[in-house]
Amino acid sequence: MSETNSVWDITKAAQAYSIERWGTPYFSISSKGALCVSPTPGNGVELAIKDVVDAAKQRGLHLPMVIRFQDILRNRVEALNAAFQQAITEYSFKSTYRGVFPIKVNQLREVVEEILDAGAPFHYGLEAGSKPELTAALALHKDPESLIICNGYKDEDFVRLALLGVRLGKQVVMVVEKLEELSLILCVSRQTQVRPLLGFRVKLQVKSSGKWATSSGENAKFGLSAIDLIEACEMLEAEGYGDSFKLMHFHVGSQIPDIQVVKRAVREAARYYAKLRKMGFPVAYFDIGGGLGIDYDGSRSATDSSTNYTMQEYCSDVVYNLGEVCDAEEVPHPTIISESGRAIVGHHSVLVVEAFAAAEKTKHTRPLPQPGGNHKIVEDILSLLTSMKKGSKREALHDAQELRDTAESMFGLGLLDLKSKAHVDQIYWHVAERSVEFFEGAPRIPEEIKELAQTLGDQYICNFSVFQSLLDHWAVGQIFPIAPLHRLDEEPTLEGTLVDITCDSDGKVAKFIDNEGCRATLPLHRLDGSEYLIGFFLVGAYQDVMGDIHNLFGRVNEAHVFLDPDEDDGYYIEETIEGRTVKDVLEEVQYNSHEIISEVKAHVDAAIKRDAIKPNEGMRLLEEYERVLKGHTYLKVTQPV
Repeated sequence: MSETNSVWDITKAAQAYSIERWGTPYFSISSKGALCVSPTPGNGVELAIKDVVDAAKQRGLHLPMVIRFQDILRNRVEALNAAFQQAITEYSFKSTYRGVFPIKVNQLREVVEEILDAGAPFHYGLEAGSKPELTAALALHKDPESLIICNGYKDEDFVRLALLGVRLGKQVVMVVEKLEELSLILCVSRQTQVRPLLGFRVKLQVKSSGKWATSSGENAKFGLSAIDLIEACEMLEAEGYGDSFKLMHFHVGSQIPDIQVVKRAVREAARYYAKLRKMGFPVAYFDIGGGLGIDYDGSRSATDSSTNYTMQEYCSDVVYNLGEVCDAEEVPHPTIISESGRAIVGHHSVLVVEAFAAAEKTKHTRPLPQPGGNHKIVEDILSLLTSMKKGSKREALHDAQELRDTAESMFGLGLLDLKSKAHVDQIYWHVAERSVEFFEGAPRIPEEIKELAQTLGDQYICNFSVFQSLLDHWAVGQIFPIAPLHRLDEEPTLEGTLVDITCDSDGKVAKFIDNEGCRATLPLHRLDGSEYLIGFFLVGAYQDVMGDIHNLFGRVNEAHVFLDPDEDDGYYIEETIEGRTVKDVLEEVQYNSHEIISEVKAHVDAAIKRDAIKPNEGMRLLEEYERVLKGHTYLKVTQPV
């Protein structure tokens, strides 16, 4: 982005980062240029996120950190239940809605507990897809009217754990994914003399689109075909367990972008439900699985990172289409279950990182060489820069590219000194910058200029790991909203990409939200020696639990924020969770801390014996080693004095 004299204001800042599109109703920009959050929209409480970060620092936390606005979780649970209730009332649906939260989306205990507390008036339950998740669910689940849905492959211990829950009076429903599971469940049920609550997952013909489309269709990993379903029903009747069949389940993919997929899937699944009821099975629950998406890029379109529907439209279409099929088939309306996870937790979490350095292509702080006394190729490209005319920008660019290529060849042959090569590179990037500036705002921009604009983007080095905190961006190209947390009343004069502190070239973010789709750079402010904070938004789903420890960078610090009108600032930090230490991550990969300290001490002792260091220095070095071992894995960024 070039230096301009245009008037910059908050409205332009909101447009530049598309905040009004993806941030509504939770995020906005204050008149002071601070990115703010309204955890309970409509009550007038607006918090500057940077102020919350500063408060967390006073509690001893360091960047990078995740800020969790717990009130957003409550707001999302209430909004989803209200949307289903509105649809049920509008279409005279003759049953109810019972949501469950899939723990896999965010297993953090305080997140799960907040969702259960917010969902208590609605009998909101949990979904578990593994033995550890079911173990946690059984402990936290207290409402006998809410459900625990068990998905995923199951072994004997998993089944016994679920039946333990049934024996305790909980409504634990095991969803059968494969016929072999049903045989196992029936066998363990006979052994324990506990009748199971069962659901069958049906493979629909309807397929979703987007990144998770393979979850649906006849080649999906989980589910029973029509043939399998009939065989499963026959097995139940033969064993005398027909009355255990309580729930029918389907799932067409996470983050469904197109509402038409939802409509078709519900109608197809409703036919299965109706036919099963007519066969005499007491199916009472209709589980639509997950898939309710969130609009990451704010485009309201059927693209991978968006949805072409609202939460209310989703709920209305589920209720209407299910009710219409049930009425046509003359079967009772079932209780609707949804396993919405992303739509519940996505908004509540903000990852905050500090950009502490930048690699600029055109360093305007470094003066260009003066004409005269330079190598001829330097004089030629310098003359090209100074004589650039408005109408000859592309021609000048092509000439500059040729001169730069020539300089590279000469340097490779030993015919050009290093200083002259550096001058050619420096001048070339200035020619390129002017060429890109010429096409700003043009109705049609040549592809080579678009590519050049991307190349010109500066690299802002940020203290975090993409692999730990933003894995979906690296793995599946998920776009997340990103914006500076402050200085938004200043015009950003640079364009850049974000790179992390891992040693992997993939540790970068180079896809950003744009009002017209996706762009390769982000508008950024020039680093001035003070702290520059950048927020990654809508990261509450999956990113907390799927990250790895590439380069042994561990989980980041966390602060959990609650609104409170009695507090001077309108909120308080209820809990802080320190990120993982160097010792923590080393022990995960079999480096016992006591052993490696002993080994380093042996190295120190050996150095003392050969008079390489003095004993006092040796002890100081060992203390330094132990201090780092106990510290956090990320950088402690200090601003230059």
